Amino acid sequence: MGSDFDIVVVGGGGAGLMAAYSAASPGRSVIVLEKQPDLGGTTAISVGTICTSSTRHQKRAGIADSPDEHFEDMGKFPGSLPHRDNLALRRLLVDHVPDVFRLLLELGVEFVGPIAEPPHRYPRLHAIVPHSRGYIRCLSRACRRAGVIVRNGAHVRRLVTNAGRVEGVEIVAPGDTTQVIRARCVILASGDFSSADRAFKARFMQGPLLQIGGINPASTGDGQRLGEAAGGEIVNGDLAWGPEIRFVAPKRPKLLSRLPPWRPLAKLISTAMRILPEKILRPLLMSYVTTYLAPSHNLFREGAVLVNASGVRFCDELDRPQDRIGEAPGQQAFIVFDQTIAAKFDAWPNFISTAPGVGYAYVSDYRRSRRDVCFQARTWEELAHATGLPPGALGQTMAAYNAECGARGRPVLQRPPLFALGPAKSWIVFTEGGLRVNERLQVLRSGGAPIAGLYAAGSAGQGGVLLEGHGHHLAWAFTSGRLAGRYAAEEARSPE
Repeated sequence: MGSDFDIVVVGGGGAGLMAAYSAASPGRSVIVLEKQPDLGGTTAISVGTICTSSTRHQKRAGIADSPDEHFEDMGKFPGSLPHRDNLALRRLLVDHVPDVFRLLLELGVEFVGPIAEPPHRYPRLHAIVPHSRGYIRCLSRACRRAGVIVRNGAHVRRLVTNAGRVEGVEIVAPGDTTQVIRARCVILASGDFSSADRAFKARFMQGPLLQIGGINPASTGDGQRLGEAAGGEIVNGDLAWGPEIRFVAPKRPKLLSRLPPWRPLAKLISTAMRILPEKILRPLLMSYVTTYLAPSHNLFREGAVLVNASGVRFCDELDRPQDRIGEAPGQQAFIVFDQTIAAKFDAWPNFISTAPGVGYAYVSDYRRSRRDVCFQARTWEELAHATGLPPGALGQTMAAYNAECGARGRPVLQRPPLFALGPAKSWIVFTEGGLRVNERLQVLRSGGAPIAGLYAAGSAGQGGVLLEGHGHHLAWAFTSGRLAGRYAAEEARSPE
């Protein structure tokens, strides 16, 4: 078989770029095909934490940790689903992610931490600075140095197979032109299917998850579809992180999000985070924290109200309101409350949102750093004008709510200033369904035999491993990507 490249990688996010770099390092010819105009995928919009043991950051903090302990602690996260976990792939992750973390450091990624997250027995979260696009910058530079070719705007339509072996891909390029790219191996690293069409998701999911999309609109399950067409199967397709309420992203990115991911700048920021006093550092951190995070449901427990874009209360806020936002006009909602609640959520332990180890964001932080989603006024009519909600409808909604509260002896919402946070939407953060793979990241047929020439990594190749807790999805993306690239390079070395 002749080939244009030794290896084709489908997807230009963290898993795909790591796979490409790993495959090219021993001298294989590699091309990355990314359907979007830019590289990055979900990695580039993530919080950016990696969970791993045995790091120099831990040792500097006096922490003696191990992959064995990490393996045990991962078993504390799945709750009622431990029987759904792929323990062989969990073992693969915890054993290899320390080396992957060291590689990322060598490639120029800067981290702060370790950061605690129970039920981990030790702090294991390591957060990239200044932001997650640093992964893409460092990995894409490494790929270029290794001779990897990158094509953006190239949508892989199907795998090219011959006698059960994958021998390349057919792509649709700009201008609706098609092209076949021959290869000895293909690595699927195209992300999850959180934004797939309803028909595809309905094969695995039901209810509110079918009404909403993913945080990354490009996560349409391309790798899962391609793998299935070649004879593979999807496992854990019914599991997802979501629906989850999050505030819409700002039209103008916040300060840290706009900083270029240069290593000297990242080192400066990480040093500042270690030595600057909190009163100086906090405003800078909060400008990032309040950009990406989800509101705490404790707001609703304290009496905050959820209204839709028509200014109407549409659900019981204590009964999974995230499931109902997808039914609301424009799939958007606002969280409404008064000064009594605002005062409670301006100090520990009542916070609006949190990020692992970075900080807690209170009402005052939102007023300062997210004025695009935090509004206040003296009256409900003024608040409606500030948010763009119908004034009469909001006023009527709150009058009815307060009358109900008064009749039941509960606190009413009327103490000025009055507040609204939003718009907020419900999203799927991740879907957990990936192609079944073995410990060499080869895609498996339903009978268990590997599909020759086909590998998968990241969410497309999650293989049934449960990645609960922060930092495990990125850890799996980079670890599975590196191993898939390594093993594909070995197979591509074999004589034809």
